[in-house]
Amino acid sequence: MKAQMLTGIRQFELADLKKPALAKPNGVLLRILSVGVCGSDVHYYETGRIGSQIVEFPFVVGHECSAIVEEVGPSVKNLQAGDQVSVDPLISCGRCDQCRSGRINTCRYQKFLGCPGQIPGCLCEYIVMPAQSCFPTSGKITADQAVLCEPFAIGVYAVQQAGLKTKDRIAILGAGPIGLSVLEAARVEGITKIYMTDKIRERIETAEKAKAFWCGNPLQQDIVKHILEREPVGLDAVFECAGQQETMDQAIDLLAPGGRLMLVGIPREERVSFSPDRMRRKELTLINVRRQNECTQKAIDLVAENKVNIDYMITHRFCLENTPAAFDLVAGYRDGVIKALIELP
Repeated sequence: MKAQMLTGIRQFELADLKKPALAKPNGVLLRILSVGVCGSDVHYYETGRIGSQIVEFPFVVGHECSAIVEEVGPSVKNLQAGDQVSVDPLISCGRCDQCRSGRINTCRYQKFLGCPGQIPGCLCEYIVMPAQSCFPTSGKITADQAVLCEPFAIGVYAVQQAGLKTKDRIAILGAGPIGLSVLEAARVEGITKIYMTDKIRERIETAEKAKAFWCGNPLQQDIVKHILEREPVGLDAVFECAGQQETMDQAIDLLAPGGRLMLVGIPREERVSFSPDRMRRKELTLINVRRQNECTQKAIDLVAENKVNIDYMITHRFCLENTPAAFDLVAGYRDGVIKALIELP
């Protein structure tokens, strides 16, 4: 099978690998349809690491994908050949204390598609995943939407973890795919006062079209000042979706006493800092969002029932052979890119 191998910093090589075979009764052989380029994939492409997760080259990255079922193991009952699925990239053990307590996203023995030291990713023609990671779409959503349900599920989970109430006022700092996913998930919960920021003009324009309450660019205005002029007592929750020290600082300034800082973005740095004085005096709650926890089906259902529109996030398409161009585009935030898809024949 064809696969794009990350062979070094900013280096891909198209290779022929052995097609994977089913080895476990609950396994599902999947033919990949489309792969989304995520910011975490780009971290590996540009630096070869995210924190302590360091790539050993060559390695196949990618974890957002839609696929067609080719073959199923003997214990798989809910899937059959020909089914289209949205893939949850997480494989949890189901036995550790975290899994038993309903926290599969912090499974102590988890494996994750395209994560160094765990399992190779989906930038290839075929992968094998356990049945519990394969969510049939039953023709209710498109293959493209099935890819987007992976990041959208993170937005659904982040909003769920924030415990929002209808009258809450929130900000989303970063209007990339994750920030926009939070926007759509928050609107489903009835939130209307949603402030959004980004440094990229096209993303601000996209957030405005997606009907965020107010949008601002920190390169052009003091976004803290402008938001607090409208919300002088501060905000109930801020979703940091950029993974930047600057946006974390802005979040603390924007929050009202008792507010919640939702850390959704993934910083490239191993360490970030917070002002304990400002956080303590406001008695802020800081909540880390670790991917998502059993929200894939909800994400699929929201799209299938037309309660959200996520199609607009897809801005660019590439073939497998042009993977390097896709990653360069996303890494450089060029041409108004939000989500680039790599489509397989």
